[in-house]
Parts: sequence; structure tokens; C-alpha cells
Amino acid sequence: MSEIPAKATESEDPSGGARTRAGGLASDAATAADAADTVHEGLVDGEAATGDAMWQSSPPGSIYDYIKVASFSIGPDGLVDQWSLRAEQIFGISADRAVGMDPIEAFIDPDLRERGQRKMAEILDGREWTGVVPFRMPDPVPGGGRGERGLAEVYVMPTRSLDGAKAAVCIVVDVRTLRSIETDLAASQAIFGQSPFGFLLIDPDLRVRRANNRFAALFGGTPDDHRGKGVHDYLPRPEAERVTATLRRVLATGDSITDMHVTGFVPGSDEPRHWSINLYRVHSGSGRPIGIAWLGIDNTARRAAAREAAAARRNLALLNEAGARIGNSLDLETTARELLDVVVPGFCDLATVDLYQGLLAGDETPPGLADGSAELRRVAFSSAVSDAPFAGTGAPVAVGAVHHFPFNSPCADALRTARPQNIPGEEGGLVQSTLAIPMVAHDTVVGLAQFSRTKGSEPFGDRDRDLAVELAARAAVCIDNARLYRREHERALILQRSLLPPGDPVASGLDIACRYLPGNASTDRPSEVGGDWFDVIELPGHRTALVVGDVMGRGLRAAVAMGELRTAVRTLALLDLEPAEVLSALDEIARGLGTPGGVQQATRAARRPREADLSEVYLATCVYAVYDSVTRRCTFANAGHLPPVLVEPGEPALMLDVPPGMPLGVGGEPFEEVEVDLPEGALLALYTDGLVESRDHPLDEGLQAFVGALTDPSRPLEDVCDHVLNTLDSHHGEDDIALLMARVQGLPNDSVGDWTLPREPRSVGRAREYARAQLLSWDLEPLVDTTELLVSELVTNALRYGEGEIRLRLLLDRTLVCEVWDAGLVQPRRRRARDTDEGGRGLQLVGLLSAAWGSRRTPRGKTVWFELPLPDGETGMVDPAEALLSLF
Repeated sequence: MSEIPAKATESEDPSGGARTRAGGLASDAATAADAADTVHEGLVDGEAATGDAMWQSSPPGSIYDYIKVASFSIGPDGLVDQWSLRAEQIFGISADRAVGMDPIEAFIDPDLRERGQRKMAEILDGREWTGVVPFRMPDPVPGGGRGERGLAEVYVMPTRSLDGAKAAVCIVVDVRTLRSIETDLAASQAIFGQSPFGFLLIDPDLRVRRANNRFAALFGGTPDDHRGKGVHDYLPRPEAERVTATLRRVLATGDSITDMHVTGFVPGSDEPRHWSINLYRVHSGSGRPIGIAWLGIDNTARRAAAREAAAARRNLALLNEAGARIGNSLDLETTARELLDVVVPGFCDLATVDLYQGLLAGDETPPGLADGSAELRRVAFSSAVSDAPFAGTGAPVAVGAVHHFPFNSPCADALRTARPQNIPGEEGGLVQSTLAIPMVAHDTVVGLAQFSRTKGSEPFGDRDRDLAVELAARAAVCIDNARLYRREHERALILQRSLLPPGDPVASGLDIACRYLPGNASTDRPSEVGGDWFDVIELPGHRTALVVGDVMGRGLRAAVAMGELRTAVRTLALLDLEPAEVLSALDEIARGLGTPGGVQQATRAARRPREADLSEVYLATCVYAVYDSVTRRCTFANAGHLPPVLVEPGEPALMLDVPPGMPLGVGGEPFEEVEVDLPEGALLALYTDGLVESRDHPLDEGLQAFVGALTDPSRPLEDVCDHVLNTLDSHHGEDDIALLMARVQGLPNDSVGDWTLPREPRSVGRAREYARAQLLSWDLEPLVDTTELLVSELVTNALRYGEGEIRLRLLLDRTLVCEVWDAGLVQPRRRRARDTDEGGRGLQLVGLLSAAWGSRRTPRGKTVWFELPLPDGETGMVDPAEALLSLF
């Protein structure tokens, strides 16, 4: 048998050895300790059979459970004659098969057998031999292939048989098992000596049996100083009891514990430390539990970093929530409440917002920093612990109350310097500390936000202060935007209301009711003032112009454009133009609104090729109607507006077929007129699109709902208007609503005097007679003389300057109107007569004696008219004699 030096064999056992990895490194460390003890405890207590000490089998868990040692004997013939149980375990061959085998032929490779036979001969000659021998297992089945290979350290001792023949006893140790134990012991020493983690081996009595250097360095002393200590020596009592219960459970069940968080303190420090503990039960080679392995990792820094990261994520989420929730409404108070909804209770337990009173009143806030003592109004309050302010936050201030901070107070200092202040809570109060954060927007302090945390909460840190400043700044910008919006909205609303008819309009032959609802009137959604308007214009001859329009766009500029168009409509109406002519002129004016050069420049630009036009375009829709109370006839013209609605007595409501022209400002298209005879008691409705159209309801649906709401036109007009607004789901917070309703009440026949006069001088006297008789029938005797004089002047002018037959008409309503018609196209022109002129004073006399006078074109000529107020006992009449004398 060839001798192979042991140092040349470093291979590992391919079979895995006997439980060399079963318990891990901790188990190997425990085994090493047990093995040393077992060697000393292997002797029996003193069983005296012949007076000599006797060996017994080692208890379970001894070192022989790990070291594979076997023995067999070789007879004089060189064959195996005895085979131990250990040999069966190592070589995997039963004794029945092994006895009688040649060990050289059975276990040695063919190329080493010759040398092996020589060694065997030497051993049988009586020589001892020790060496490392490679071997292979015999084939499990003869001819079935080569068996497993191994490496054994062999100690051969010569012996003799009973008959004195030379034999040998062989002691075999599995070398790879020894090498594995050496490696495991080295790894165990590395754990106890070099591991950066704390490691303990705890015995079944829950006492430290061994500690590594890292654990000793953390808790002081040497590793041996910790032998025999328990967890109560290292942890606070509640934590120690929890860990002890866990150790007992691991020892009893064998279930490992992973990443158990333990909190405690180390000697010389008051700062709590955090460890992640892994526990598992370790066993001896025979499987007997011998203790618990404790692997502790100090994760205090990691937990602190995790807390910082969690705080950063929480703050980022709070900022994202603030960006999504703050500023959704252009309302100062709502924006302040949105800020508190974000911070309570996620950031603080108590919060308030105070804004400068001047800011809420609409005053201009000067840029820069205020002195901090100005009046503020508390606009929002929120608490997660109480419904009202409590001790520790200063004097209670109710929401809506006006107050101010003392000049030397921290809050006033925060307002004055625009720097946050951390205010400690009062003794005996519930508040731990308060952050007073000035709300700064565009270098302007608009108010103060206070965030408080109650005692027991985490105190405010630098990160919290920075977050509070950011939240307050975002809210301040939104509040400043809301302030600017409110200012513009109020100014536009004032402008728009100032341009609408004041009070309830009055018209001859019509009962008028109107409603105007600006945008954002009934909802909290942000909306700007629009360009809707309506107007009721009294025209000569007891006629009335009804106007409803809508400037496209919103805001102050739309309101200004509406005002300009409304003024233009009134001016054009007083010229007594036809409805189509009024809209044509209004179209030219609308095109000139967005052009620096006005209407003429817009007209020239329309003739040029269309290029890049930087001028602003104003578009508007408008419906213009003229109602004659004598004939009950209404003439309509439409510029892209919604159709009027007419309700005749006893009939369902219907939309009038008025051709919609192009909107004002487009130009290039003429407007058509439509005349409609209105019966007595009929109801006419003009409106804007805000009444019948919204985001949720299309226009057609809204129009049908509006027509369906006009079911009882006989009710008072005010009630009809309210019924329409309450019935329709108008969403009028989205857009302005203008509604103008008129009920027809024509002039009675006995209130009209109409005569035709031939073109002859006698017609002047006849006209005076007609006028006197009609006024006396109306009991208007005080107006007879003045009326006769003025009728005489107008009829004389018609005879002298006019053409065709002459028509005289007297109309009685709220005033007395006299009209003289002729076929001439030349309009009368008032001039100042010189002292030497014999004539030219007739129209001056008309202007002096009448309340108003004028002329208008008609399809067949012209009409000259004057108007006199009815005597009421208070208004004095002008003496015709004095008026005549005043002309000279």
C-alpha cells in the first residue's frame, strides 16, 4: 500500500460528511465546545470491576458523531476477517460481504495495487504503518461500474491471531470529514473573532454561553465577561420579557425568527439603539438541541435614514396633495380652508389662517412688509383635537373676527420680518409648540398661518418648518390670485351693472320684467363677468326698442365692450333707424372695437387682403326689436342671437322664426327684418344663452325646457321670471343670464286720434280744431293752448316744406305725443333766427314749449313729433306768451 502524505490531501468530502453543515456555523461552534467537554466526561464515574477504569460509549453529541472512525482486522492470509459497524458506515459494505475480501483488491485503484501488496506484506511481517490512502468503494453490484471514491487516514498495527499467526488491525479515519471540521472550526472562529455583527450562543437555560468580539465591543468587556448573562442584563424589562418569551418559543419549537426588532441602550449612552435580531435553534451532531444562535445587526442608522426617507416621502405627498387641493376655488376664504384641510391632521393638530382686513375689503395691499400690527380677520380654523381654540394658543379668536397681534408678539414679528417663528406652548396648555408662518406672495405679506402640535406629538423640526413655509407660500399665491380675481370681478360687475337699465324699465304699451344674474352668482365655481346685457329704450310715438345681447368672452374687457355696444345701440335707437339699420351700424362699431384706428380703420382693413392680424376681435350676438303700441306690431332683427319666444293667450309657447344673421363684428352680411303682429296679452321673451345652455345640457335641450316652462303667461311677469329660473337647471354660475320679458298692452282706440288733412292752407286751422276737440275729450284742457300752437307750427311747416297729404296723430299714454306726417324726405333742421328775420322761429318755439321733439324717416316720407307731459298738479306748464317773448 502506497503511503501518501496527509499534507497533499486538501480535497473535500463529496458525500457531505456526517452533519457537517446541518446546524450551520453556529452549530459547528457549539459542537466544538461540546466536543472538548465530552472528551473529559467520557470516563465512567468509577465502576470498579478489577480495579481498573473502564471506557463507556460517549453520550450523544460527542466528537465521534462528527469524526468518522472505523476499524477492521486482516488475517494472516491478507484478507479481512473482522468488519466493524463503523466500517460499514464509511465504506457502505456489510460485514457479510466484506469478510474474506482482499482490501487491496477491493479498495485500491489498479495502478496502486502493486505497491499496496508490498506494504501489506511488510505489515504482516510485523511493521506498523500510518498514512493517507486514496480508496474507492467496491461496486455496489458486481460489474455495475466504479463505486464512489474517498480518502482515508489509516493506522495499521501488527497483531497475532489465537494460533500465533501474524495479522493486523486497521484504524481508518475519513480525511475529508476531518478537513471539513477544520474548515468549520476556522469559520466559527472567524464569526466570533471577525464578524461585524453581534453574535451570541445561548444555552438551553437562556444564558450566554459564548459572545463574539463585536458584541463585547458594543456592551463592554471581553467576550468571556458576558458568559452566563441573560437578556435582562442588556435590555429594559418589557423588552427583555418579550425577547425571553421569543427565545423559549424558538427553543421549544425550532421555528426560526427573522428580523425581530429590539430596542435598548448601550452602556454610556442615553440614545436608544435598534437591532434586527435573527434567532434559530442549533443542534449537536446527533440532533439534540443544544442552544440558540443570536445574530444581531445594529440598524439604528438605517432606521434613522428610513425615518428621514419616510418623512421626506410624507412631505412630498403633502406637497402633492396641497398642489391638487389648494387653489381650486378663486375665493379667499375657501382657499384658506383648503390649506387647513391639507395640514390637519397630517402635519399638525391645530391650524389657523389670518388675512389682512384690508385685503379682504378689496384694498390694494402695498408691496413689501407690513408692520405686523394691522387688523387681520380670522378666515379659517381647524383642529384635530377640539372644535374650538383651547389653552395654549393665546386668546381665543372666533372665525370671522377682526383682531390684531401686539407689536412685540412673535406673530407680529413674523408678519413684520416675513420670517417664520417657532413659538413654545404655554405652561399648562395642550399645545407643545406653534409655527407662525407669514404668507408671502409676490413679495407681499397677505396674512399669517399658524400650525400647532399638541403635547405628546413629535416636535417641529427644521424640515417641518421648511415644509410649512412652502405650504404657506403656495396658499399665499393662490390667495393673492383670488384677491386679484375678486378685485377684477367686482370692478367688472360694478361696470356691468352700471351699464344695465336701473330699476324696473317702463315702456308704453308693455308690462316689463327683467332678470340679470352675473356668472358665479349661485355657485362656488370660479367664473368671470360676461358681456350679457339687455335694454329697454323708449322711442318717439309711444314705441319701445327691446334689446338683448351677449359679447363673446369674459372678464373686464368683455364688460367694457358690452358697455360700448350698449351705448351705441341707445344712440342708434334715438336716431329712429330701422332695426336692420341699427344692427348694420352696430356691426361696424363692433369691428372697430378691436382696431386701434376705430371703425374707419377696420373698414379699410376689411378691404385689404387678410394677413396676420394682431388686432383683437370682438364678437357679439344681439336681437333688436321695435314695438309700436298703437299698431301692436313688433319688428325684429337678429345678429346671430337665440330666437325670441312668443306666448299668445291660450296657445303654447313658440320660437319666432327670425333669420339669424352673422354675429356683430363679422361684417359683410346684411340683416333681415321680420314683422310680427302681437295680440293683446301676448308674452314676449328675449334671453341670452346662459339661461338655456350649460356644460351638462345642450342648447336644444335647454331651448325646449325654456319653451316648456312658459305654460301660464297670465301670471304676473315677476312670478313668470322666477318660475323660469327655478324650473330650468340653468347652472347660471357658469355664465351670465339676461332675461327680458314683456307682456303686450296696446294703446286703447280711444287713446289715439288720427286725421288726414288735404294739402291746403285751411288744413292748419282744421288741425287746431281737431287737436282742441280731442284734448277736451281727454280732459286735458290745460294743454289745449300749447298743443294748438305747436300743431299749427308743424302743419304749417308740412305745407311749406313737405310733400303729399298731411297726417295728424295724437297719442295719449303716460305723455301726450303729437305727430305730423307728410311725404317729404327733407328733415326739418332747427336754426337760430336773427333778430331781423321774420321767420325761422317755429322749431325754436316747439323746443321751448315741448318736453321733447324730433323727426324720423318713414317708408313714405317723414314724421315730425313733439311730446308734452300730462298735467299732474305739480309740474307747471310753460306759458306760450312768455315762450314767444323769449324768442326776441
